Parts: sequence; C-alpha cells; structure tokens
Amino acid sequence: MEPRKILIVDDEDSLRHMLTLILKREGYEARAVGRGSEALLLLEKETFDFILSDVIMPEMGGLDLLRVLKEKKVEATIIMMSAYGNLDTALEAMKLGAYDYVSKPFKPDEILLTLRKAEEREHLREENQLLRQAVSRDFAFANIIGKSAKMIQVFETIKKIADYKTSVLILGESGTGKEMVAKAIHFNSPRSGGPFVAVNCGAIPETLLESELFGFEKGAFTDAKKEKRGSFEMAHAGTLFLDEIGEMSLAAQVKILRVLQEGEVKRLGSEKSIKVDVRIIAATIRDLSRAVLESKFREDLFYRLNVLPLQLPPLRERKEDLPLLAEHFLQKYNREHGLNIGGLTEQAMALLLEYAWPGNVREMENAIERAMILSHDHRIQPECLPPEIRNGSHPPRDLLLSDELSVKKATRILEADLIRRALKKTGGNRSQASRILEISHPALLSKIREYGIER
Repeated sequence: MEPRKILIVDDEDSLRHMLTLILKREGYEARAVGRGSEALLLLEKETFDFILSDVIMPEMGGLDLLRVLKEKKVEATIIMMSAYGNLDTALEAMKLGAYDYVSKPFKPDEILLTLRKAEEREHLREENQLLRQAVSRDFAFANIIGKSAKMIQVFETIKKIADYKTSVLILGESGTGKEMVAKAIHFNSPRSGGPFVAVNCGAIPETLLESELFGFEKGAFTDAKKEKRGSFEMAHAGTLFLDEIGEMSLAAQVKILRVLQEGEVKRLGSEKSIKVDVRIIAATIRDLSRAVLESKFREDLFYRLNVLPLQLPPLRERKEDLPLLAEHFLQKYNREHGLNIGGLTEQAMALLLEYAWPGNVREMENAIERAMILSHDHRIQPECLPPEIRNGSHPPRDLLLSDELSVKKATRILEADLIRRALKKTGGNRSQASRILEISHPALLSKIREYGIER
C-alpha cells in the first residue's frame, strides 16, 4: 500500500529540511511548509496521516493551528514540537486534541518513536472498531432469522464458503437480506478483521461509479481538488460488496474484471497501479444468465463472480419464519422507540401469514415498526397493519400482473393459494381440504410443509 503521508509545519528552514530527509529515508512521504496558513491551504487540497507542527510560529502559532484543524475535523494525527515548551503548553496541546508533544532539540529516533507509537495507536483503534462491528448485534450471524429448511440451507452454505477468498454471487429478490448475508460471510471469515465496504452499483450514476470504485488523483477532473481512495483500496485485506451489480454498465464491468484478474487498480488520472487484496461479494435481483444471453452482462465477468452462487428464498416461500421475524422486530423496535408491545393478536398474525410479501423481509420490518408506533394496546391489532396487508393479498392476480414467466414459480404460487383457501374453507381440516383439492392427504401434508403454510 502507499506510504504514510506527513506534513511538517515549522518556520525554521534547517529543521524542515532535516525532518524531511529523515522521514523520507524511513519510508514516509513528507511535505514541509513554513507557516500555519500555508498548512491550511495545503490541507484543503491533500490529506495527510500525520502533522508535525511547531508551537511558536509567526502569524499563526501551533496551538491556534491545532484549534482550526479540530474545528475543520481534519482526521490526521497531530504531534506538536517546541523549543520553548513547558508542561502547561504540553497539557494545553493535548487538551486541544494533539496526540503527543516533543520538546526541541530532539534526536531523530525520538520523533520516529513517537510516529511509530501513533501508527500503532491508529492500528489498534481501527482493529477495535472492526471488532466492535463484528460482534455487534446488527452484523451477527444469528441476526439472520430463520428456522425453515431453506434458511437452514443458507446458513450452512455461509459456513462452508466463508473461509475462502473466492467470489460469491448472492441472488434474490429485493428485500431478502442480501447485504446482511454478505456481512455474515465477511464477519465469519478470516477477513473479519479487515474492512467491509459496500457499494450500491444501482444507486450511483454511471459517470460517478468508476471514481467511487477506483478513486482519483487530484486534478483528474474539474472537481477533483484532492486525491481520493476508491472502494477497492478501502476494502484492502477485507471484503467489497457490490450490490445490484446487474445495473453496472458494460464499460465498468470490463474494469471490474481486470481488477479480479490482476489484483490491482488504477485511480482515475493516474498511471500507477495499486495492489489490492479484496474478496468480492456481488448481489443482484436480476437474472444474470439471461442478461448474458441478451449481451447486457459480460459472460467472462459472470463466470468470475458466479463461482459460489447463493440463492436467497423470498419470504413467501418460508412463511414458517414469519413468527420468528415478527418477534425479532418487536424486540428491536421496543428497544429503539422505548415501547412495550408484547406481540400480535391471533388475527393480526393470520393476516401476516396470508400476505404474499412482495417486498420480503424489508417490507415486513417496515410493517411491524409502523404497527408498533400506531398501536394503542399491548399487542398489535389488525387495524394497525398497513392497508395492503389488512385487505389481503391475491397471489394469482398479482402474478398475472407481474413480469414473471416461470411455469414452475407460477404453479407453486397458485398451489399455495389454493391450499390456503381450502384450509380456510374447512376450518383447518386437512382431510376435507385434501378432498376439495383432489389430492391425497400425504401430498397435502407435504405441500403444507414445503410452502410453510401454518393452518
């Protein structure tokens, strides 16, 4: 990766020259200016990892510079230097946000040791932040809720593929939890200590997507006033999640393919290649096989991404998970909103089970949160649910109005709807329902289990 960048701010020419030589010899990229105002101008255009600043300088002293840097939220680690230093000055600098304080004159090893300690602190801080993310409730593997056979299969697949760097392609309808699964793969892998970077390829305009992914150098285009690392660089030693990759242009696909093949990127406006070690997890709601046949998606990239495909089931195909999901969202929003909703009435739960959930888990979460906020009781009543859920779904009609052309999927949806209606008509008597449906009782029981029908 690129060397750490250090900005030296000191009005003494000889010190600036000496420090620049020492730091460059140690592998740092060093720049030096003689005044605080010059430092501020330079920081408008470039980013630095560390700033070494003198305390006593004309026009703007080091402490004043430190105050301005903190107001501007400059993220560099700041180390102060002064020949006139005393304990009070050191304490004042630390209160203002300086990492450390070095008294002049100093030996080269002193400044290098201070920088090494600062680097180590930053590394530990980043590790702790990633560790907190890895064990946090939102990203925990257990937070993917489900007891259905299809979800258990998803869990098993995640466990199997997490340990490998191989690309993963997550397929599923909108709202099925593709990003959550991508995080589960990352945080259960050897890369869990590295960053997880997510990019929604469908939400970023095509003209900006390349700069987002690959970064750019200062001056690469009109608004490029300072260099910027791209998502690939930011995900180094970790995972890059490319959501809605089916929306990516063919031109961008070529560049993604090159990164996968060569393991390096070039920022816009640069001829320099930067090595990156990144695991790619991609996701899409589109049928990429069909997109390849229609020349809308590159075949070579498809095969690169589709090494480990993972299909997420829609919520309508795992209805037995609905009570578990409902309980999970109840606990979540009771905590977030300070509520005390104990559950759903039997009638409200029945409506959830009958609904087709075209928006999948995301739609269900929104429906539960809305119902909890509107509820005037300890339990959610049917009238608190959104109108489309209260009015009931019509799967066959919805299917005819959709773009779905799969005979297999249409048959499953129609069968499930007929079974629910037969069970409702017979009051849940499965023997009578099997006669109405003109199928055997064992076949009905099998289909009830397959479709997750709880009547």
